[in-house]
Amino acid sequence: MFWNGRMSEELKHPEHTPEMEYEHQDMSPWSVYAFLIGLAVAGIIVYFALWGFYRFLEAHEEKRQAPQNPLVQPSAAGTRVVPPDAYKRFPEPHLERNERLEINQFLLQEEQTLDSYGWVDQKAGVVRIPIERAMELTAQRGLPTTPRAGTVPPSEVNVVNQAAQRSDTSGKPETNPGKQQ
Repeated sequence: MFWNGRMSEELKHPEHTPEMEYEHQDMSPWSVYAFLIGLAVAGIIVYFALWGFYRFLEAHEEKRQAPQNPLVQPSAAGTRVVPPDAYKRFPEPHLERNERLEINQFLLQEEQTLDSYGWVDQKAGVVRIPIERAMELTAQRGLPTTPRAGTVPPSEVNVVNQAAQRSDTSGKPETNPGKQQ
């Protein structure tokens, strides 16, 4: 049917039948524009209605608030506004105001502590050293070991005597009456 050359003729000049016509009652562009304008106006009305409702609720809540302590300085901004320096008067921990800035400051302070010398407890003679140096010393000296089960740990006197012997470079034989055999 379509291969006989009539296809191009039928496509060029189709016959008009009632089934092939379009809908004559489509929406006009003005009705679409009127709907969009009405939607915008309704949105603005809802915005202002909610704004007024929240103002009413705020005023109602301010009326119902308990009276302020007479020792507190009255603020011109009201009781719900906190001045910027008020957080210093409250005990720790404080709420975070700027999480990224505060965590960066904390990490910087911790990094400086790890990389510096300083006193932990000066009265007790406890110091802190940089982590790099502590790792070097641990590698040189080794980790402290615990004695095997069933052995008696050495006394402080013997440990001191042995350290003195190792550090003695005079070449004289040891004469220590307190040494245990």
